Parts: sequence; structure tokens; C-alpha cells
Amino acid sequence: MSTPPNGFWAQAAADPGRTVLVAPDGEEWTAGRLHGAVNQLVHGLRAAGLERGDAFAVVLPNGVEFFTAYLAASQAGFYLVPVNHHLVGPEIAWIVADSGAKVLIAHEKFAAAAVAAADEAGLPASHRYAVGDVPGFRAYAQLLDGQPDSAPADRTLGWVMNYTSGTTGRPRGIRRPLSGKLPEESYLGGFLGIFGIKPFDHNVHLVCSPLYHTAVLQFAGAALHIGHPLVVMDKWTPEDMLRLIDAHKCTHTHMVPTQFHRLLALPDATRAAYDVSSMRHAIHGAAPCPDHVKRAMIDWWGECVEEYYAASEGGGAFATAQDWLKKPGTVGKAWPISELAVFDDDGNRLGPGELGTVYMKMSTGGFAYHKDESKTKKNRIGDFFTVGDLGLLDEDGYLFLRDRKIEMIISGGVNIYPAEIESALLTHPAVADAAAFGIPHDDWGEEVKAVVEVTEDRTADDALAAEILAHCEHHLAGYKRPKSVDFIETMPRDPNGKLYKRRLREPYWEGRERAM
Repeated sequence: MSTPPNGFWAQAAADPGRTVLVAPDGEEWTAGRLHGAVNQLVHGLRAAGLERGDAFAVVLPNGVEFFTAYLAASQAGFYLVPVNHHLVGPEIAWIVADSGAKVLIAHEKFAAAAVAAADEAGLPASHRYAVGDVPGFRAYAQLLDGQPDSAPADRTLGWVMNYTSGTTGRPRGIRRPLSGKLPEESYLGGFLGIFGIKPFDHNVHLVCSPLYHTAVLQFAGAALHIGHPLVVMDKWTPEDMLRLIDAHKCTHTHMVPTQFHRLLALPDATRAAYDVSSMRHAIHGAAPCPDHVKRAMIDWWGECVEEYYAASEGGGAFATAQDWLKKPGTVGKAWPISELAVFDDDGNRLGPGELGTVYMKMSTGGFAYHKDESKTKKNRIGDFFTVGDLGLLDEDGYLFLRDRKIEMIISGGVNIYPAEIESALLTHPAVADAAAFGIPHDDWGEEVKAVVEVTEDRTADDALAAEILAHCEHHLAGYKRPKSVDFIETMPRDPNGKLYKRRLREPYWEGRERAM
């Protein structure tokens, strides 16, 4: 097929017998079978009352149901709200309620959190569906059973509404306006062209990270739309990844530096046992990659190791292996559909080599934070927006980051915002003041540390530390929880109450270079 039709649906109609997805259990799905399930889900969601512009949320592992939901939203004008399945009930409830999701689809692996979230969000029992057995939820099959597998009427392009946390601690939905166009009228796989990835061309995309992450779903969805079969992992292990690359001749994937670190830790004999020469694009982002790790991966996998810098809100830069080797430390030049700029604190645009705040803009359209006009307007200069990173552009337009978002912790490629953690800590009756920040971790890059000032009636000891950590288990997802608690007599704050967090953080990083 030299000129593939645009989009999954047209390709499925043209070649329904082609394998388009290999599930985590090894089951193969043809385009026609997946297409039919997608159509049934659209009909089922419409029967449940969803209309164009409405949202539905999913708490799902990587698998067929996730892609079915993604494709259903994309052709019915719905907003798909992917929820991080590590979140606890109140955190999921916030997203479900804030997004206005009319239906929640959850997997039995996450039953307890899903039930708590649905109850707290006040979602009717008729609009809760479960893959597997979740108390009070209807079977997911009921959404599809009895529904036709034919294309729905009034097809229109939908979107994914990802939630991203902020310094206020509450995640906010990134909502883009719907175009009203037919799905086929937008080139949905064009995003991958930024990285030199072409339609069909014997490409196979490996999904090796959770699909609730913005970039992971965007890369996988784009690959599907330009005719690339997907090989899907749910639980990632380094050797399983090598095995799948070898077995399916995978050509591109999206990764984070933690995965590089664990791959490189495999015994030499294990690494040598698998052929990874099919890989053309091992694209990494989401967290800084130490130079020695990147060089080791390039030595092993070759120049397929590529890097990007971007935000869920849009915009970005891209660096090939050749770019990085020529300019070590760069995260690349602006995408063709993006523009990068550096501004000072007064809003003046800075020249090459001048350090300031990195701003981006997209030529493909804007965004708004759902129900948060002030956040939408904040941190903008004209059409440019920033997520708070500091950096500089060199004379050739290559971006170098020199710091990261104020206070943000990045652990295993996941953004963690201390304000939410500190808020949870302060609900403990023995905590008078609290700070959370990242400290070095050899595998994950950073782990969460809590420093606490206790109330006068309590003693700072190991027993209280254990009590505070147990308290966090009820309020925070596992990846957000502090791994340890240290105590301080008086928190360092200025007369206006500003916390000098750098003073707290620096001793833990003494002798270690914090990756930027």
C-alpha cells in the first residue's frame, strides 16, 4: 500500500484483515475487529447520553480497551480523559468531577480507587463501567453488547483532555477546542513527521510506558493513524522490552531516561542475546537524561536515540543523536510547528546565549486550562506560553535547559508537584509546617523527601515519621508519597512567610549534580 489512506478508520475499511495491535497478553487484533469495537463503543456511549463535546474518563491499564476509548472519542467528538491509575480515590474523583465526565470506565485492577472516586464524584451507577469485576459497576461489555459495529452517524473529530498538575496542587485539564471536522480531514499522524517517522514504511511502534501519559498516547495514536502496528506492554521490564523489539522488529518507541538506566544495568550476556538493530527512533523525554547514560545508549543502540523537550500544553524541541553529539546537553531545535523564545522577567525577548525563561508557541492552535481562566492567562507573552523552565538558545537555535520548573520533582519521568504533598502533610495534627522536594535516587533520578516541623506537643522521632508516612498513604498516590521524613526545629522562612526551600534541598545534593 504505497499511499495509505488517512487515519485508522479509512485504513481499517481498506484492509480490515491487517494486524494493527498486539495486546500485552500477545493476542493480535486486526484493523477490522478493532474498528468494529470502536464503533460499538461510540454507539454505546451515545446511548448513555454522551453528545459532541462531552467527556468520559478511563482508569485503565495499557491494552485494547484504552485504544478503543481513544479511537471512539476521536471519531465521535468526545473528550477522552485518561486518568493516572496510580491515583487514589479522592484524586480520581477530582478529575472526574472537574472534567464533567459523564461516564467512567475502570479496570478491576483499580477497583477500590474507582469505586471511591465514582462515589465521591456522585457518578450515577448507570454510568460506571468496569473491565472485570468492580462492585457497583456495570460490565464494560454492556456498553458494546447489542450495539452495531457499523460507523456511527455524524462523525466528528474529538480530542484527548489530559490533566496536568500545577504549583497549586490541583491538576487542571488541558482543553483544546474541537474543530467540527471529519476525522479524516485532519492528518492525525502528522506529529510523527517531526521526528522523521514516515507512514507505513515497515514501521512497528512499541508502547512501553503508561498510556495515561500525554506523550505516550500521542505517539501511539499517531503511529496507529499512519499505519504502524502497535506492540503494547503493560508491565515494563527491561528484558521484556528487548524481547519484544527482537520478536516484532519494532522500529520506534517513546521512553524515559529511567528505562535507559535499567536497560544498561542488564548483564552483558542478556543485552547481547537480543537484536535491537530494527530500532530507528528511540525517542526520550519527560525528564533530564544524564550525559553518561545517553552516551552509553548511543554506543549500544546507535543513532536511533533521540530526544525531545515539550509540555502537555504543546510546543517543543527535538534533537537527533547527531545533534546531541555535536552539542552535548541540548534538547534540540524547535519543531516545524512550534517556536521557541527566551524572555527575561520583564517580558523582553533575549538573544542567543542569554539565560531566561523558556517560552513556546504552536502554529496548530491554542489551549485553555479547563475551568481556570486565570491559569490560562498566566505565564503568557502574546501567543507564547511557559511552564517555567529556565534555559538559553544558542546562535544556531538549539535549546539548552539550565533549570527546571520551580520546585517540581521529576521521578522516573513523572512530574510531581510538592504543593500537593505539602498540603497532605499539613493535614496531620502533629505537623506544624512542611516542605517536600526531590533528593537523589540512582534509579529514578529523584525521590520525594519530606521535611517537617512538628507541633509543640509532639516529639520528633522515628515513630512519628512512620505515622506521617502512613498518613500520606491515605491521601496521595504511591509515586507522590514521601519515601522518608526528616525533622527540623524551625522551617526557614522569610518575614513574609516565603520558604527558602533551596536551603533545605542543597545538603541532600551536596557532591551530586542535580540533572537539568
